[in-house]
Amino acid sequence: MPNAVASIALLAWPLVTLVLFGRLRPGVALVASLLGGYLLLPPLPAEFDPPLLPSLNKDTIPSLSVLLAALMLRRVQLRELLPRQRLMRLALAVFLLSPLMTVLSNGDPLAFGPLVLPGLRLAEVPGLLIQQGFLVVPLLLARVFLRDEREHRMMLWALVMGGLAYTLPILAEVRLSPQLNTWIYGYFQHSFEQMMRGEGFRPIVFLYHGLWVAFFIAMAVLAATGLARSAEKGRAPVLWAVAGLLGVVLVLCKSMAALVYTMVLVPALAFAPRRLQLFGAAAMAVLSLAYPLLKGADLVPQERLLEWAGSVSADRAQSLGFRFDNEDVLLERAMERPVFGWGIWGRNMLYDRQSGREITVTDGRWLVVIGVFGWVGFLAEFGLLAFPVLRLWGGSGRSPPGPATVTLAVILGMNLVDLLPNATLTPLTFLAAGAVLGLIETAPRHRPQPEAAPRQPAPIRTVL
Repeated sequence: MPNAVASIALLAWPLVTLVLFGRLRPGVALVASLLGGYLLLPPLPAEFDPPLLPSLNKDTIPSLSVLLAALMLRRVQLRELLPRQRLMRLALAVFLLSPLMTVLSNGDPLAFGPLVLPGLRLAEVPGLLIQQGFLVVPLLLARVFLRDEREHRMMLWALVMGGLAYTLPILAEVRLSPQLNTWIYGYFQHSFEQMMRGEGFRPIVFLYHGLWVAFFIAMAVLAATGLARSAEKGRAPVLWAVAGLLGVVLVLCKSMAALVYTMVLVPALAFAPRRLQLFGAAAMAVLSLAYPLLKGADLVPQERLLEWAGSVSADRAQSLGFRFDNEDVLLERAMERPVFGWGIWGRNMLYDRQSGREITVTDGRWLVVIGVFGWVGFLAEFGLLAFPVLRLWGGSGRSPPGPATVTLAVILGMNLVDLLPNATLTPLTFLAAGAVLGLIETAPRHRPQPEAAPRQPAPIRTVL
């Protein structure tokens, strides 16, 4: 069980956020509060659970804190938070309000042998709507405070510094086993067996799983690579060395997916033209939106992927096959209520009819959202995250945005792809999407055209 230190850390974070907003410029304070809370605060089950309201925990407390601090110190007004793009406004409205339709369409209880899952009640609507609001707060504030190349470069530096700060705890847990959360907050946040890989350990530090740690380090590697390529000659060698160091740390995290992402994307960020990098980010965004359709139409090359995983190790192939099998079963389950989903309380899962034991596992975020909130909820959430990347690529023309913005778009695209096998949706995901969206909204709609040269009067023609 979480100890008093965990409770104190959660209760103190709003004060930390208020101090940050009082002393730093808003963009820096926003990134510092959300990134610091993500890396340092105790994960679930440490939380405060008020009745009929969403849980106050590692994710929701930083989001609520930055919103209240920005409003109290008059760094932003509520009307400034609404996106300017009509499509984004529509996606935001659907994202916030679709849980109401999910509740209204799931009033029936579900029985699986001795297990009975209750129907949803209108009393649960406020908590669900507030929960959705907490999720999207980083996006709304980022589009106000992080809307230019300078702020995007600052975000990349924050990711690099966060990765370096996590290096020592990661190395300690690789050597000693994952113990930091137990030593400081009094409990282990996941299954210890899943942190064992081969003859060593996966680090977990203060995040939800070792996969989350590996993915965060992958983000830091990409950030360091993007900064190194565009850095001045004096700084570039240091940044390349930092990228290499973080790459070694990533290998020690023992996550194949995060390692594959970096092996593909680091060379692209290091050598490819920015226009091509932006196209790759847009392609990853399209894949995240299209994957459920491809999966439902049996167009995902599962056999080839399993063969490739088997060439790496039998354990990898078994893990990937388990994921594919669960995706097939749970997608079929989701299609029984495809529009607004099955709702909360595990109603989207499958259970043994005799014992009531849960027999399915949801790994990918896309599968969770489709099962709980249906296609409407999926398109709203993934649309909010994918549209900024697609709009950035579509509006870049022959002149792509600055290198920091492109690097941030690539990192966001990587996160969107990782939401297919994993549920690595964090405040940093929405933060990156909001930062890209803010730049799109402030960019001029039409590029200034060179002033035309004055026309010379036509020569006078005569009969002669």
